[in-house]
Formats: sequence, C-alpha cells, structure tokens
Amino acid sequence: MSTPTGAPVFHVVVLAGGRSSRLGGTPKAGLRRDGRTLVELTVDAVQGAAGVVVVGPADLAIPAGVLRTREDPPFSGPAAGIAAGLAALEALSEADWTMTLACDMPEVARAVPLLLAAARAAPEADGHIGVTPEGRRQPLVALYRTEALRAAYADQDPTNRSVRSFTHDLLLQEVTVGEDATADVDTWDDVHTFRLS
Repeated sequence: MSTPTGAPVFHVVVLAGGRSSRLGGTPKAGLRRDGRTLVELTVDAVQGAAGVVVVGPADLAIPAGVLRTREDPPFSGPAAGIAAGLAALEALSEADWTMTLACDMPEVARAVPLLLAAARAAPEADGHIGVTPEGRRQPLVALYRTEALRAAYADQDPTNRSVRSFTHDLLLQEVTVGEDATADVDTWDDVHTFRLS
C-alpha cells in the first residue's frame, strides 16, 4: 500500500474482534454491503496506509496484503486489540502515525481524509481524534503519533480497559467529522439502516 508524496506515513489498526452480542453473535466484520464485508470496506478506506493489521478471529476473511493478529485473551476489549495491533506492526517499517478504526462503522471512509489533513496541518500533536458535531469523541476513529501511542501503552496490561484510559494524557486535537462517519452497527435495526446483509 503506497503513500502519496507529502502525505503522512501511517499504519492502521482495524479492530474486528468483538462479540457482536446485540446481533446474537453474528460477526459484524463479515456483514456485507454491495458484496464487500465491513472489514473490507474499512481497509478500502485506508488505501494510502503503509501497513494495515486487522485484529480479529482466525476465521475472518481479510484482504490480501493485510496483517492479522488477535488480542490476548480474545474478547478482552479494544484497548487490548490496539496493543496487539501495535505489536504486530513492529514487523513493518516504522510509520510516524498509527490510525485506529473500528470495523463496524460503514461510513468511516468519510473521516479518514479529515484525520490525515489534520496531521499535515498540526504534526506536533500527539494525535487527532474524530469528534461528532455534538462533541462526542471517538477514540476508534483517530490518528495517533506512533511514538506517543506506544509510550502510552508501554508496560501496561490493556485487558478489559478502555482506550481512553491509555490516551487521556495525550495532546489530542479534535477533528469534527460527520455523525454518519462514526455511526456504528450495534443492532439489527442498524444493519437495515446501513443496507447490510
């Protein structure tokens, strides 16, 4: 995956390992729109990334050229997923930035260019976090300076902890994104709203 000249060099951690309990255990990552799964749509949204890792189960189909890993133990939360993703990305050449995305946001592609533009405009920040027009921060639609994110996770057990518990001390600039960009699929009503199957 190539990075255009002048654009931030970034890796991506895609979280796809939840229980989908409100969908009766139906894996969200495998839901489809127009023949593409949610995990495929999420990877499509970051075509400019230097590397991508999907954190999810071994039986989840992922696009070619994408790394795979799993949080340990499984289902131990998004913070543990990010920690596993960071460890897997160590196999690649270093990138200045690391984006974190949940795979259950069908319109997240709308937020990606806004985060990258913010990094170009304010490269000194520890990161840039997607915020809805109502002011709700979404740490799984965010672009963190890799060094700062790794330092926040260093020597800590992420099991069953929130992402915010790791990032609350980082200097994060808020990036307003559309409500639809961070809307996630939690219920069967959401599945129908987003025209998934």
